[in-house]
Amino acid sequence: MLEFTVEDMSAEEVARMQAIYEPLAISVRELVDATIRSEVDAETVAAVKADIDAATARLRSKQIVGAFGVRRTPSGQSMSWGNAVIGLRNPIAPPLVIHRDDDGRRWCDFHLGAAYEGPPGHVHGGVSALVLDHVLGEAASPDTKPRFTGSITVRYLRACPLGPLHSEAQITRVDGVKTFVSGYISDADGITVEAEGVFITPRWLRDRLR
Repeated sequence: MLEFTVEDMSAEEVARMQAIYEPLAISVRELVDATIRSEVDAETVAAVKADIDAATARLRSKQIVGAFGVRRTPSGQSMSWGNAVIGLRNPIAPPLVIHRDDDGRRWCDFHLGAAYEGPPGHVHGGVSALVLDHVLGEAASPDTKPRFTGSITVRYLRACPLGPLHSEAQITRVDGVKTFVSGYISDADGITVEAEGVFITPRWLRDRLR
């Protein structure tokens, strides 16, 4: 994982960058949904494609090499803006906004639309696993120091419908460098998918915690 400190970046500058780039990701997210669901004529599709190609070329005129990584300000503020689940600059991300309770529970309410479909009208099983892997990982890292997925077991109780959903997770026990977590995704009628995971403290962090 690429992680580095962004020198001389204040909280105000981070907020300014967020205000610039987050609306772009939201617009592209809407574009993805519209692309899937549109029934406009071929001439309109061709014109829109030309517009998109031109916009893409403008954005590519200046860009970083490789992925966004995890950037941290000198104050420790995390910028996981390219993340596939929570990245505010990533149109693929729903994105999830993770909330933290004092008892260690991590939870979020989110919406999955047409871009995340597997079975007709329902969430792709791999997307459910992606969401749970992230939420469980957040729960496994209560001190904001990462624990990485060692294994995760996902049980699909019933088809998970597209639309508004809820997910939460909590640590069940800790055994040395292993943190055990359980969690689930639910809709208005109850749990659709549940998971248990083992998350590992990375070696570089173990050395710091000694």
